[in-house]
Formats: sequence, structure tokens, C-alpha cells
Amino acid sequence: MKLNELKPSVPRKARKRIGRGESSGLGKTAGKGSNGQNSRAGGGVKPYFEGGQMPLYRRTPKRGFSNAIFRKDYAIINLCDLNRFEEGTEVTPELLVAAGVIKKTLAGIKVLGNGELEKKVSVKAHKVSASAKAAIEAKGGSVEILEVKTFADVAKNNK
Repeated sequence: MKLNELKPSVPRKARKRIGRGESSGLGKTAGKGSNGQNSRAGGGVKPYFEGGQMPLYRRTPKRGFSNAIFRKDYAIINLCDLNRFEEGTEVTPELLVAAGVIKKTLAGIKVLGNGELEKKVSVKAHKVSASAKAAIEAKGGSVEILEVKTFADVAKNNK
């Protein structure tokens, strides 16, 4: 079989050639009927238009509060994830990305206390849970909290 021998499994339906004279069967109004909004070029209503009735998105109550646009998502690391590094390693966000533990740092790194830590490591992260901090320090490691930039910090630097 060659490329020029390929054929679609379902033959393509010939397109309607509208507005090509009366004898074509789709002349004059081009199959759109007479007059009205839908017969015009670019005419028709948007999918959510309800014929002048108060639209659903305006009828539904809007309650509550959403912090979605200001929310900070942290890349989560568990204690058991730190066991892949050698004894005495300084674990930084850059090292975690390079090692493939996380894909990207997002708003920062947060270390949680899930799992067992078997090695002494020093951790540099943006947030650390109390149980994770206790477990790292119990093994003789250290925890350094990196500064998280806030909107206020960025505003100060831009002045």
C-alpha cells in the first residue's frame, strides 16, 4: 500500500454549494429561508441566549467568597521523599526539581511529615509542618525557611 492509494473509511460528503443560482436547489436565500436574524451574514444568537428571558447565569445566586486568584499552590514533599538523597545533603528547591522529585516549585515548597526519615539532611523550603521539622531535627538535620514573596514585598521593591 502506498500513500496515494489511501482512501478514507467513510467517503467525504460533498459540501453544499450555496448561492449558486436557482437551478442548484440552494440559490436565492441559500437555504436560510427569508429574512430574519439567522439569514444575515454573521447572524444568529449566542448559545446562552434565552430569547430575552433572564439568562441562567444571571438568575443563579452568587454567594460566598473565592480566593482562587490569590491562592498559593505549594509543591508538596513528604519526609519519605527525602530518603533518596545522600546523608548530609542540603535539599533545596533547585535540587528537588533537578532530581525529579517535583516538576516545578509553584509558589514554593512545603515539607510534610508523612513517612519515615532515615537520613540526616538539611532542608531549605518555604514551609515546613511541625511534625516534619521535629523529625528532621531528631535525625540531626536542620531546617531553613525560605522567604515567600508576597504582593506587599513586590510592591515595595517596585517603588
